[in-house]
Amino acid sequence: MTASTARPAHATPGHEPTVDVDALTAAMLGPYAELRRGARAVAGDPRFQRIEGLTVAEHRARVLEQLRTLAREGEVLRAFPTALGGRDDHGGSVSRFAELVVADPSLQIKAGVQWGLFASAIMHLGTEAHHENLLPDAMSVDVPGAFAMTETGHGSDVASIGTTATYDPATEEFVIHTPFRAAWKDYLGNAALHGTASVLFAQLITAAPGGPAVNHGVHAFYVPLRDPATGEFLPGIGGEDDGLKGGLNGIDNGRLHFDHVRVPRTNLLNRYGDVAPDGTYSSPISSPGRRFFTMLGTLVQGRVSLDGAAVNACKLALIIAVTYGNERRQFTGGSDTDEMVLLDYGEHQRRLLPLLAETYASTFAHEELLKAFDGVFSGKNDTEETRQDLETLAASLKPTSTWLALRTLQTSREACGGAGFLTENRLTSLYADLDVFATFEGDNTVLLQLVAKRLLTDYGREFAKIDAGGVARYVAGQAASAALHRTPLLRAVQTVADVGDARRSAGQLRDAETQHALLVDRVETMVAEVAQALRPATKAPRAQAADLFNEHQHDLIELARAHAELVQWEAFTAGIARVDDPGTQKVLTWLRDLFGLSVIERNLAWYLIHGRLSAGRARTVTSYLDRLLRRLRPHAQDLVDAFGYGPEHVRATIASGAERARQDEARAYYRAQRASGDAPVSEKQVPSGKIARSSARPAAARSAVDEVPAEATPA
Repeated sequence: MTASTARPAHATPGHEPTVDVDALTAAMLGPYAELRRGARAVAGDPRFQRIEGLTVAEHRARVLEQLRTLAREGEVLRAFPTALGGRDDHGGSVSRFAELVVADPSLQIKAGVQWGLFASAIMHLGTEAHHENLLPDAMSVDVPGAFAMTETGHGSDVASIGTTATYDPATEEFVIHTPFRAAWKDYLGNAALHGTASVLFAQLITAAPGGPAVNHGVHAFYVPLRDPATGEFLPGIGGEDDGLKGGLNGIDNGRLHFDHVRVPRTNLLNRYGDVAPDGTYSSPISSPGRRFFTMLGTLVQGRVSLDGAAVNACKLALIIAVTYGNERRQFTGGSDTDEMVLLDYGEHQRRLLPLLAETYASTFAHEELLKAFDGVFSGKNDTEETRQDLETLAASLKPTSTWLALRTLQTSREACGGAGFLTENRLTSLYADLDVFATFEGDNTVLLQLVAKRLLTDYGREFAKIDAGGVARYVAGQAASAALHRTPLLRAVQTVADVGDARRSAGQLRDAETQHALLVDRVETMVAEVAQALRPATKAPRAQAADLFNEHQHDLIELARAHAELVQWEAFTAGIARVDDPGTQKVLTWLRDLFGLSVIERNLAWYLIHGRLSAGRARTVTSYLDRLLRRLRPHAQDLVDAFGYGPEHVRATIASGAERARQDEARAYYRAQRASGDAPVSEKQVPSGKIARSSARPAAARSAVDEVPAEATPA
């Protein structure tokens, strides 16, 4: 339960469904419930929580100490090998990491840098010798580490980074070098101050005996950075502090550059590519492109973790905003004396409840992502296809949830008025810290582009299995379908069905199969349309193909968004099926409908243009959404309470019950004043002539008028 455990002012009628909050909390915690509860106990411990107002230096020092305390006390090493003190539990590990955002996003991200990137890169890209010699110190934080991939000149385009690692067979060393300013490693956590080593990504250049120097593409190297005793950079290494940032100032982000720094040949993390003492390169993956994407794919857990953390931030924001909206009163509305609570206003419901629905959808989708992640990394379901599916799912959901977090935090901030702008109520700080989630661990727009390419690739594979006649028939069928949907006849039939029976139309819209069909149809049609538009690129010169792709880039992004929304809807529907309580299931179904129909409403132009909905049914979407909002309003507090965070997690004064106490005090004051007869009469309730005349009479003569009860005074 939240800090304010009181129910909304108006209870649900007896015949209305009720939410079993405890059972719903258990369902939301999912298969990692106990691990999440343990992580929440850590996040609720003041030792790990953010203290507002610290200087950058104080915040950085505090987070480093928290990290080391977690290494000693917290169960944060679950993903690592059992032989080294871990549990080989990849899904459970990420489920715990994502909860740290509740304590302090800086702690969550610094933990992610240390264990999710630096140590995980050693584990996934290195081999047994690296595991034995390097992992223990990375796991214990005896060696704080940086993940040196991004450069000032290249972030999303990792394949084009400029740092080089040239092999010298005479000394059996790699020479790490930064050839120009744009090749400086940048924005790296732990690089400015704390990091004493790094996993560095560079272009591996080597020559077989008697052969030319060959660039084998980006590989990872273990590179020491600083003297642990003095904290000074090692010879040939330099760097800068990125300084004050817009958020996450508990992390010491910085830049690094290298001037012909030598590291042993064995410092190459050589799981996917190795160099023999004589300079000969070998790899179990012959294709350079596939090798590169396989290496990057092992690091997908960062996106999985950010997806979970962003969803948890949404939960915090909605707990604060809904609780405040159930307690804060403003304007009398339909009452002469009582002001309305904010959440009783229709527009307030429109602002917050669709975000609540999308947060539930994102929660259930994250569980599917965790399941896929654990299946691949545990080896239980690890194939090339499942790895690609995992990467596509992570690239779909990370943008969706991180953008949702920013919208939810901002909307919640505005919904709480001036109180939401106070640092003590956390919304502004959370927004500042999560802002960068949209661009690190893969820029959101770039990730969606990858999703769209995967969808088009799958579409192309389907065609590869069909002969020319089959393709022709399919294209003809698509054209006929599009033409049919756009014909006045079909729209007229649907309009006739809608006329005079809005309930029937609404009933069809709330049907799960109808919603699913509309969402699926949009994705499939968009894939087919974009594929047709890009088909000439397959035979065009490179520049012309690039121009054609660029013309349709926005279509690709919208296609990927539509796919992600479909994934969320399907995950939400599957989640409802796992809930046993009938009342809870009913309310969740309304919430799922709110999510699905909100997606359709946002895209009504597409459905109308493509003839999938008539104008009459399109109007019904909005009217039915308004009905859903009214149905869900009495359950809003239960739905946020079911997130399972307590006051030690929320830590926002306006969600602590203080606002309800202030409102109750004010209402009691005015009730007592009215009951005593001492309440002054409103000027609006006294004729203007009487006010003018009474001002000239002595007090004794005015007493009879003044003592008339307000409700008896003529308007």
